[in-house]
Amino acid sequence: MRKIYIILFLTAIFCADSWAQNGKTGKNDNTVSSNLRKVSIIEGATKEAADSAYKKDDFETAAQMYESLLAIEGESPVYYYNLGNCFYKLDNIPQAIICYERAFLLDPGDADIRANLALARGKTVDKVTPPSEMFFVTWARSVVNCMSIDKWAVVAIASFILMLLLFLAYLFTSAIWMRKTGFYGAVVMCVVCVVANLAAYSQHRTLTNRDYAIVIAPSIVVKSSPNESSTELFVIHEGSKVHVEDASMKGWREIKLEEGKIGWVPVDAIEVI
Repeated sequence: MRKIYIILFLTAIFCADSWAQNGKTGKNDNTVSSNLRKVSIIEGATKEAADSAYKKDDFETAAQMYESLLAIEGESPVYYYNLGNCFYKLDNIPQAIICYERAFLLDPGDADIRANLALARGKTVDKVTPPSEMFFVTWARSVVNCMSIDKWAVVAIASFILMLLLFLAYLFTSAIWMRKTGFYGAVVMCVVCVVANLAAYSQHRTLTNRDYAIVIAPSIVVKSSPNESSTELFVIHEGSKVHVEDASMKGWREIKLEEGKIGWVPVDAIEVI
């Protein structure tokens, strides 16, 4: 029986470590080169120089430097957040929203990112009310998004170590109160470890399968099929967030709005988050 417990423990720590590695892989696989439009790389760009340009209200230079840092160093919630601030100051709301959304994907627990994303969304023309959902779905999403994938991985590994120590205390101590503490504490830590791994998996899947996009065209007529001569369904404006339902048609994407409307738009009218 003890051997079975040891096997289960080793399996759990392997999973926790796997999610930690997956979190890093998710960031590296979805590099800025595939997300941002092509930019001119500024040689020798540093965060300090970009921050300095931003403080001097030279938002265009600061934006170019942050884009260079993203292209060179890879995705970073800090760089995306600062780049979003630059675009917001330049009144480029669609790009600001894209940057804030990308920063949110990498660090959903950051309050500043949430606040600025909400502020930028308030500048859009289309005010979409998402459909209502069950309270436990909202609660589960809030739990998953309270920390980044890396932090969840740390929680998973730490809770596993505590679970192991508590279980060893249960096995090798004779005092009743120590055995009870060890047993029930190990159960609690096991639950925490499982929740942390599930949250890390959920975030990793979101980072890997980026199927949301932001409308970057000032306005676009959504069609009933991927053809310019097809029926016009409705109009959406820049900054709107859509879900990409079908990306198989060359030059077109089938999109779905949060309230459920579906249609086709030209691929250059949207940018994937």
